[in-house]
Amino acid sequence: MQRVFLKGKIHQATVTESNLHYEGSLTVDRGLMEAAGMLPYEKVEVYNITNGNRFSTYLIEGERGSGIIAVNGAAARLAQPGDLIIVTSYAMMDDHELPEHKPKIVLINSHNKVKRVVS
Repeated sequence: MQRVFLKGKIHQATVTESNLHYEGSLTVDRGLMEAAGMLPYEKVEVYNITNGNRFSTYLIEGERGSGIIAVNGAAARLAQPGDLIIVTSYAMMDDHELPEHKPKIVLINSHNKVKRVVS
């Protein structure tokens, strides 16, 4: 049997852009993606701390070190610049994989720079 577990999390990212007329996705600073163990085009869940909205999308790589967190397409109606969000990715695992599993939790500052990674 497989179960779904948290794989990576970017905690309290500040949305820097909202682009309604874009084909969709979430653009994230490449350095933040790597710190959380996330890859371009990976499915993610986004939880908006500011307004309670939740949505699924996929990642697009943003410039490393830029701090970009851009909500694109229809999801731009769910998050605006200045909103705080949590970005999570999940993985399916067998029970025998669980003892070794530790998700990567990326804690960031108000400028979307890594403060600390907990795993």
